Amino acid sequence: MTDNLTPAQRAIGGFSPKLVDLTDNVLFGDVWERRDLSPRDRSLITVATLIANGSIEQLVGHLRIAQQNGLTQAELTEVIVHLAFYAGWPRAMSAVTVAKRVFAERQDTEQENQS
Repeated sequence: MTDNLTPAQRAIGGFSPKLVDLTDNVLFGDVWERRDLSPRDRSLITVATLIANGSIEQLVGHLRIAQQNGLTQAELTEVIVHLAFYAGWPRAMSAVTVAKRVFAERQDTEQENQS
């Protein structure tokens, strides 16, 4: 059943089992669980890095995680604006396009849950 699969298992499946293992057990199982930074701070760092690197595909999931970890839409939007001057205008414009879609999806889901 696919409900019990991790995001890495869904994305990569059996194509690269080692990458799934490293993602699930080292990155999210160890690094993200370390206590010296909060999940909120890790999300802020990760989102900023993905934007700066132009890693738009990964940004979708991490914007969702960032919101789950307590970052607001306003804060995430401000990160994009700030990075426009440090990471480049095209990367910020790409990121804002992704963020608009992710935020709209979340709003739609919240409205459906209220109905």
